[in-house]
Amino acid sequence: MGSLRARDTLTIGLMLFALFFGAGNLIFPPFLGQQAGSNYWPAILGFVVTGVGLPLLSVVVISMAKDGIKEIGSRIHPWFAVIFSAAAYLSIGPFFGIPRSANVAYEMSVKPFIPESGWNSTILLAFTVIFFALVYWVCLNPSKMVERIGSVLTPVLLAAIIILVFGSFFKMEGTLGNVTEKYAASPFVTGFLEGYLTMDTIAALAFGIIVVSAVQQKKALDRKQIIRETLKAGIIAGIGLSFVYVTIGLLGAKMAAFGTYDNGGTILTEAAKLMFGVPGMLLLGLIVTLACFTTAVGLVAASSQFFSMMLPKIPYKTFTLVITMISLFIANLGLNQIISISVPVLIILYPVTIVLVVLSFFERFINGSRGVYTGAVFAAMAISIFDGLKTFGVESSFLSSIFNSLPLYAEGLGWLLPAVAGGLIGFVLDKFVFSKFLKKSLKTASE
Repeated sequence: MGSLRARDTLTIGLMLFALFFGAGNLIFPPFLGQQAGSNYWPAILGFVVTGVGLPLLSVVVISMAKDGIKEIGSRIHPWFAVIFSAAAYLSIGPFFGIPRSANVAYEMSVKPFIPESGWNSTILLAFTVIFFALVYWVCLNPSKMVERIGSVLTPVLLAAIIILVFGSFFKMEGTLGNVTEKYAASPFVTGFLEGYLTMDTIAALAFGIIVVSAVQQKKALDRKQIIRETLKAGIIAGIGLSFVYVTIGLLGAKMAAFGTYDNGGTILTEAAKLMFGVPGMLLLGLIVTLACFTTAVGLVAASSQFFSMMLPKIPYKTFTLVITMISLFIANLGLNQIISISVPVLIILYPVTIVLVVLSFFERFINGSRGVYTGAVFAAMAISIFDGLKTFGVESSFLSSIFNSLPLYAEGLGWLLPAVAGGLIGFVLDKFVFSKFLKKSLKTASE
């Protein structure tokens, strides 16, 4: 039975880790730790489910689908596939994911070393211009640079985090901070919802194609072997991500004793400064910038390839330029502003993505039932759109009274049971209504 060499699997796993490991993976776990306090462990467990488990599942699902995200969406309708795919790539690409990468790199490598003044926005602009100029140049020159950076960067980045966390055992008290109201009642569910902000489940729909291509370049394998090797690489990346999330989240929980911080990037920077001084801050800033740069390159390339396939008359280079320019503009809105804008969009997209990924994983049992996919996805979408609009400040008292009665709605998972019910209704309609109608139509046509 064919398989990759262990070294090749490790290389692909490290590449996937490097692609995933960008802005959100760094800034959200420490902030979660600061806010969760003594409820840290159930909160980080929920975060790992959406930050590691679901992305890993998404990568495997993509390896099972010949045409990737487009094939998965087409199980509902071709037009749905186009709209959903475009929304996914825009969110992980130029609207949120790419600009956030540049902003986190700035927050951790430049901002700590400059005083607060009227020049901060100008410095941010200069930094992002250089950052995206380099991203654009790399994306125009296809090479193995991302894979090479990932193979070298990942061990160095992990080593830096180990040193940072190891230092915290000696220079920080072991007690965790106070629990904020947000994490008091349901820390696991709150952590689960915070995992949306990494955007990795959506990003995995794009990165899964990169992993499958890397596996196929190493050795000619059949579909089952590709799925198995993709799973192995995903597990390697998942172990690395889990380690990082748990350790830097714990660091954030301990840093609560030293003050309150606006975001996770500031927490990590202050922790490095506290334990290792300016040299520690410089090293961490450099490594984080490389990590964010690698992720930005992967996202720009993946987004450009997707849109150039959707609109073949427009060349890849044109999309690369447009995506880079949009990302440059949005990056200058500032990190906190980008996060606040992205939250409602992710509240809408994530439940739909989760339902699609889970159903696709059990495709062998569903057997392409359009009713199951349509019923589950649109039931979840109805709740998630309402929740997203409510976050924007658009709310209906009538709908609120209905949705508030749903189980798990108060915890932010009100879409879960409607998705199950919608899938079951779709199954029944497919099996006992639509199938009979189709058979009757075929019989009439043959007569």
